[in-house]
Order: sequence, then C-alpha cells, then structure tokens
Amino acid sequence: MLTESDRSALQLVSLVKPSGELQLSLASVAVPRPGPDEVLLRVGAAPINPSDLLLLLAGADPNQLQASGTAERPVLTGKVPSTASLTQRLGQALPVGNEGAGTVVEAGASLAAQALLGKTVAVAPGWGMYAEYRVLRAELCLVLNDGTTAVQGASAWINPLTALGFVETMRCEGHTALANTAAASNLGQMLLRICLKDGIPLVNIVRSAEQVALLKAIGATHVCDSSAPTFLADLTEALAATGATIAFDAIGGGKLGGQILACMEAAINRQATSYNRYGSPTHKQLYIYGGLDLGPTEVVRSFGLAWSMGGWLVTPFLQKLEPAKVLALKQRIAAELTTTFASAHTQQVSLAEALQLNAMRGYAKKATGAKYLITPG
Repeated sequence: MLTESDRSALQLVSLVKPSGELQLSLASVAVPRPGPDEVLLRVGAAPINPSDLLLLLAGADPNQLQASGTAERPVLTGKVPSTASLTQRLGQALPVGNEGAGTVVEAGASLAAQALLGKTVAVAPGWGMYAEYRVLRAELCLVLNDGTTAVQGASAWINPLTALGFVETMRCEGHTALANTAAASNLGQMLLRICLKDGIPLVNIVRSAEQVALLKAIGATHVCDSSAPTFLADLTEALAATGATIAFDAIGGGKLGGQILACMEAAINRQATSYNRYGSPTHKQLYIYGGLDLGPTEVVRSFGLAWSMGGWLVTPFLQKLEPAKVLALKQRIAAELTTTFASAHTQQVSLAEALQLNAMRGYAKKATGAKYLITPG
C-alpha cells in the first residue's frame, strides 16, 4: 500500500502542439486509488514496440530531435511532418506504452481484484505503460507463473497473441500453411516456434543472410532472403513446398506484398492442367499488420482475381473469438512464456534514459535484435 506521500509518480508523455512541435517528456501524475474491480500495478518493465513509436514520435524524425531539460527530467523536441492526421491529439499530452508487466500493490474490493494482490501480472491496456504506476481493470491482467519476472513477462501480450492470432486466422479461413515477413523479429521467432511445435508449414521472409542463419538455427525449413538475387524463385519454391496461401506482412510499404501474392500464384499454377484467363481459382490472402516501411504499398496485379489484401490487428481479431478460446490462448502463453513465447531484449533503460538521444535513436531504428525495454524502477 502506498503512503500519501508516495502518490505521485512519473509517466512518459508525447505532446504534439498545434504548431506541429513534438515534445516528449516525463510528467508528474497523481497515482489514483483503484476502484472496486481495479488494481494498482507497480510497473516493472515495458517493451518499446514499433506500434509504440507511432504514438511516441507522431511521424517525427528521431534523428532530428533536440534534447533539453535535466538528466532526471529530460525533454526531446522536434517537428512532425504534418498535423493533418493528428487533429484529434493536438494539444494533448498522451501517455505512451502499449503493454508491460509488474506487481499488483493495491487492489479494489472485488474478489477478482483482491485475488491479484501481490501477483506479478502482464497487461496490455494499449496506453500508459511507460510509467511507474498504472491502474487497470482486474480482468485485463494475465497472472504470470510463480518465478516469472516482470522483465520476462513484459512482452507477454502483443507479440504472443499476434503470433497465435496468425495461426488462428489461417485455420479459420481454411488455409493450411502461412508466410510471414520480418520473420527474424521477436514476433517472427515466436511464430516460428509455434509452427514448429504445432506442425504448421511456415515460409519465413527475411532481409539478410545473417537472418537466414538465425532462423535456420532455431529449426526453420523455409527461409527466403529478400536481398538475394534469387529471392522470387526461392519464395516460389517455398510456397510450392508448403502450400501457403495466406501471408502476414509487417513491412506494409513497397513491393514485397505484391511479390508474395505473385509468387503464390506461380506456385499454385505449377499444378494447373489448363489455362485460365482469370488466374488460379485458389484464393490468396495478404494481411498487412505493420508499417516498417511507411511508403506506398506497390502492387502489380499479376496473380489473377482470386486474392485479397487487407489490414490485420490483434485486438479486433480477438474480439471475434469466443471468450473460452481467448482464455485458452492466454493460458498457453503463461505456460510457455519462457520457451515458445520468450522475448529477447538487448537493452534496458529507465524512463529518463528512454528520452536520451542515443537511446531514442537506438530503439527508433526498429532493427532486428535491438529491442529495448523500459524498466521504470
């Protein structure tokens, strides 16, 4: 239980002023008491995901930010390229941090809330986890197994549920194998371990020979390097071998999504016995779930008419599932958190250190193998 003198804490906020100036800072906020069905979490660790950078930077170039303030209360400022799409957030200091983990130090009167007191839990409220304390509804907490630390559980929600969501989407839509881009990422490695464990054919698409070696060492069979001159031929071979007709794309911009659909069509047509001017009747699906490339998505329609391209987000997908299915997915994550769903974090920073220019430029690269973790304590 916090004393009255302890009921003020720091929270990282992102402000875009009407002038187009971005300001990142640490705000002092009151620590509220939890309501009957709520708990107060002392945040132990929270990852910096690509989705967090969208809110944090609002499109500003991290390499153009300017530092001011003090070592304890740093401030970063810069310019956003446009405020046209930011109208609803102008002038608001928005708390950042989609997910994290910590210890429940206060709980409301309900039985569900009281049962969490003293527990280490993982949460993904979608905002406000880059803070020392966070009040949340008890139902949003995933209780971690005994001995699991907040650092181990910090990334227990978004990437694991996204990876499991890909597999569930594949099954629900009648596909039997899948492909994934940015496959050497933490999320990509989780998906690979799920598919290996569950016997699901997977095509992993990466961007370097080093990443090919990384995934092969984990046990991947099909890894295609988009930087290789033989990439399209290699991808077609892998798609033909697995029968993958659904793909999940973290890149978003550029030609890769269209290339995947074209290679799927080429792989399918290897089995064709006659010409069809409308292309293969086998449906091919591409879902874009990330924006590592913020440029336009370029598609050359060379894959017939039986195809779809759309966006995919984990929260809307989970809302379509039966509650019992969602619970089963969460229970699997808790049981396999240090194996199938383990996350590697290369750097830990405090709230103040997260607003140092060197750290900002490090995690804003979104580079494979360079995932940062904020540890507010």
